[in-house]
Parts: sequence; structure tokens; C-alpha cells
Amino acid sequence: MGRASDRRQVTRIDLGGSAPVRRQDTLAAEEPLEIRVGHRRGPRPPLAVTMRTPGDELDLALGFLLTEGIITTPTDILTAQLCAGQGERKGTLPTTSVEEGHLLNIGGAGAAAGLRAADPRAAGPRTGGSRAAGGSAVIGTDGGATVQAGGPAVIEEPDEEPTPANTYNVVDVVLADHVPPPAAGTERNFYTTSSCGVCGKASIDAIRTRSPHDVAADPVTVDARVLTLLPDRLRAAQRTFERTGGLHAAGLFTPDGELVGTREDVGRHNAVDKLIGMQLRAGRLPLAGHVLLVSGRASFELTQKAWMAGISVLAAVSAPSTLAVDLAAEAGMTLVGFLRGQTMNVYAGPQRVTT
Repeated sequence: MGRASDRRQVTRIDLGGSAPVRRQDTLAAEEPLEIRVGHRRGPRPPLAVTMRTPGDELDLALGFLLTEGIITTPTDILTAQLCAGQGERKGTLPTTSVEEGHLLNIGGAGAAAGLRAADPRAAGPRTGGSRAAGGSAVIGTDGGATVQAGGPAVIEEPDEEPTPANTYNVVDVVLADHVPPPAAGTERNFYTTSSCGVCGKASIDAIRTRSPHDVAADPVTVDARVLTLLPDRLRAAQRTFERTGGLHAAGLFTPDGELVGTREDVGRHNAVDKLIGMQLRAGRLPLAGHVLLVSGRASFELTQKAWMAGISVLAAVSAPSTLAVDLAAEAGMTLVGFLRGQTMNVYAGPQRVTT
């Protein structure tokens, strides 16, 4: 819940101009996030530590858990809370929690049961600004935030000015009783950096059995001319990139080119997890009939995450890897690379791209 960007002193050198100049430059923020997972009665040890851009931490955690096969539906989660890490200042920012039974309004189930969004005017003094997020309603109070199903989501955040140091670098997730805990020793496999996430042959073998979605059966098609419009539309939605030039982005589009949602992060895998987590909270999974566009290369891990979310079309502005192409072909996905200007390479599933 800190800034997505910050300013640092820089020496600007222009060999074709005047003398070096000292000035302020805006940089993308990068901080560690620890994801702890367990059950209500028992320990919740760290499962993963990822280097990320602050913001959308709950979406990041939920998306990560889903794309790694630890959860499959919102009902697999009892609570998810953003909190301060051990030894850090507590109470400087409101916590955000997802209360049991009210994570999402899936298909209108919450509304049918008579659940509706709480009135923020009755929630007491608010601790900061708020932003719409879609899905359930998150109403902040002095003591934190709660969730009720139905209606647009409003996630309470602190006022942007003044900005305190971001000490909220832990997401604590309580699994439902029916969900098995992560395999013993899994935490050793899940240290991720901003440049590389989780990858490897073992993950390919695991994804074949964990993915609940038959993306090969998705009949969606996308006009190649629509695909060529998507990079510019994604770039226009990258607000932090405009200030820093240092963030990856992931965008979800309809086959007609409408932008459904976007997320930015210093890690391309984090941007995808944040986007998928957002859609999970909104009750939109599986994401059949959509196109996922990433601003960098298409790696194995991004192809795996798309498959886990039920996405059949993955496009990237840069190159794919061999493992990404192999996994897309096995899953029945369409994989597009080098989507630039009026050209593209279709590495798998060309039947979905029409001309």
C-alpha cells in the first residue's frame, strides 16, 4: 500500500549537450512481499517471497495461489489479510481483509442470498481514499476493512499524501478446511525475483494435472487487425509506466479489443497474477473467450498462468521461449509473439487468429 513509484537523485549526462546536471528522477518502486498460507487452526508459514511493485497485494496473492494450483475457486479462501511484517511498524495503515463467505459475488449468488454492499456512510470514519475494484464490497473503518458480497467493491486505501513508509509487506491467507495445505517443502521453490518467476520441468508436469480448464475447447477467434491494436491500448492504460518507464503490464481484452482490466508491476509474472487475482475476486474465472496481452516476452510461467486461469489466447510484444511454445501447443492455446505494428508471429493455435 505504498507508492508504485518514488523519486531519487540522478546525475543526467548528455554527451551532446551541456555539463552533467543533478535532478530528481521517478523510479518504479520494488519491495518484497511475503505470502503466508495455512489453515485457521495451525501455523501459516511463508509460502513465497516475491519482489513486486507495491499495490494490489491481495490480488497478487490470490492470483499467485490460483496459478500455482493451490486454490481453484474463491471458496477455497476463508480470509486474506494484508499486514505488517515481523519487526515492522504496525497500525500505520488500515488492514484489508477478505472475510469468510464474502470473498466474491460469484454469478450473483451473493445478491440472490440477500447480501448487499455495506453503506460506507455507516462504516464510521474512513482512514483514507477508496477505489472501485469490481466484485464484492470492501468497506474500510478505523479498525480495518471487511468484505460483503454484491455490489461494486470499494477498497479503502490511505490518503496519498503524506505517504508513510510501506511496512505492509505480508499477505496472510487462511485456506478453507477442505483445501489441502501446500506440499511440505514447497516454500523452498517459491522465491521469485522481479525478473523471473517460478519455472522448470517439474512445473510443466504438475500443470498437466492441476489445470482445471480445457482451453483447447475454447472456440474464440480474434481478428489479426484487432490484435495489432492491443499494444497501444495497453500502453495507454499504463499510468505508472508513463512516469517511470520501468514496469511490465498485463492486459485482459475481449475478442473485439475492449480492455477488461490491466495491472502493472516490476515483475511480468506479478502483473499477470495481479490481473488474474482481480478477475478471481470479480467472479469472472475461467477467462475463456479473452485475450491476455503481456508487455514483454512470453515465458513458460506466463503461459502456465494463462492456462490456469482458462485463457486460450496469449499475446506478447516480444519473443516467446521454447517451453512457452511447447506448453501452449500441448494445452491447445494460441500463442502470439512479436506483436508489433502490423506484424506478428503465431507460434501455436493459429486457427484462432483470423485475417
